[in-house]
Parts: sequence; C-alpha cells; structure tokens
Amino acid sequence: MSNNPVSESKLQEYYEVALDLVKKCGPLLMEGYSKPKTDYVVKSDFYDLLTVYDKQIEDTLIEGLQKAFPESLTIAEEESTAAHRQAELTDAPTWIIDPIDGTTNFIHRIPHCCISVGLAINKELVVGIIYNPPANELFSAWKGHGAYLNGNPIHTSKVTKIKQAIIAYEITLISAAFVRDKNMKRIYKLGSNATATRSFGSAALDVAYVAVGQCDVFHVEDLKPWDIAAGAVILTEAGGSIYHTKGGKFDIMQPYLICGATEELTQEAIKLIEEADQITEYTFK
Repeated sequence: MSNNPVSESKLQEYYEVALDLVKKCGPLLMEGYSKPKTDYVVKSDFYDLLTVYDKQIEDTLIEGLQKAFPESLTIAEEESTAAHRQAELTDAPTWIIDPIDGTTNFIHRIPHCCISVGLAINKELVVGIIYNPPANELFSAWKGHGAYLNGNPIHTSKVTKIKQAIIAYEITLISAAFVRDKNMKRIYKLGSNATATRSFGSAALDVAYVAVGQCDVFHVEDLKPWDIAAGAVILTEAGGSIYHTKGGKFDIMQPYLICGATEELTQEAIKLIEEADQITEYTFK
C-alpha cells in the first residue's frame, strides 16, 4: 500500500466499525470475568497468563475487522505469540490488538482489565479503543477528533509539577528479574517525588487514566505494541504528551515510554528517570 493519506470519511469508518466490534466483545469478556474460577495456562514466563477468552476475543476481532477491511493487517498478542512471529509494522492499515490487557486481573476478578484495539496507517497511530466492561469504561479516540470516555469528551489534568502528580507505574514488572533493579530505582525516584503512586495491572488502562485525568504520569518499558497502541492515541487526543523513556520520539514498535498530562510534567519525569538510571547504590528511606 502507498503512503497516501487516508480520507476523513474512511478514518471515521475504521473507527466506528472497530468501536462496534469491541463493544460486542464486552459480553464475552464478562462471561469469563463472572466465573468463580477461570482456567488459564502459563505462556513463556510464570507471570504471563493466557485464558480461552483471550483467544476467543482476539479471533472475533480479527475476523470482524478483516471482513470489513480486507486491505488491513493485524498485529495481535496471541496470534503473534502462537506463531513465534516478530511483529512488523508497514504502511498498510494495521490493527494492533490486545484481547485482554490485564489477564491476571481478569482471572482474579479485579476490575482493571480491558480489550485494547489500535489502528496504525502509514506507521502512524490514528485510532484507539480501550474497553473495560467490569468497570463500564469505554475509552475511544480517532486522530483529530478528541478523546472520549463513554461518549463524553475527556482531557488530561493541568498538572505541571511532579510534586502535584499521581504516578501510575507497573510495579508488577519486578516479577521479571532482568528488569527488577531498573524498575526499583525508577519507581523509588519517581514515587518519592510525587503526591502518590498507583499500579493497576493494565498498561492500556494506565495510559487511559492519564488521558482522563485520574493519573498524571505513566512510565513503562519492556512491553509489546498491543499493550500501548490504543492508549497512545487516546492520550494524545486528550492533550497529553508521550515520549521514549530517554526523551526521544515514541515508537510503538518499541514501547519504552513516559507519558504525562502536560509537556512540562513529562519532561520533569524524563529527568527523574535519567537520574534514577545513574544510581549505582541505593537504600530505601
């Protein structure tokens, strides 16, 4: 496919069809969420879990989106994992899908789990939908048309100083030994300078909560494109900023990110992460 810009009407069609499909998958997620016990298998690591509902929701989304838009491609969590395939982004319209972000929460009936669908065209993220049925939260956005929660416009907070900020940080990542030290230093540095720190167990919802102003900063690394794609669109359309952790341009195919409600706040967080990475010895005080 060429890198010609997509028309407004076509972009709206992508958005509306995807939104409808995601809504239709809500009852399927709730079917598994409502069970007293949901069976699961462990994937590559002991903390990486999979249920039959992840696969069913992903298959439903892919089938519906490719039927409506046969020219489109998909990068989806379970499909990519099963095929041992490295995700690749081209100029073609590409759906980036996480059928259940926060699977551990889903299994344990913690109401922070969601369906996440993003769309990239010409390697640019242009549509984002995040649906958390247990909490009745439906975040959505398409490029140039703002961000919404349950159909109502949303905006990031106006916080510009880390001292006034609530930080979202996926501390559960300390389960992985190879990134444990990095995350401990960074959460220590960010958290000790902020008003409060929260960990929800779903990166997609973390980004959405910054977009709606419930949190002000979110930092995460070592994830996959499907964890962040939808949220990145929603956040930027809500007025937030997003960068690579080191301060460069954010790349969805390597989602090492820091995002914030305002440019000033995000830049301050980037500096604190840089300071954290320079720590060679630390103690908790």
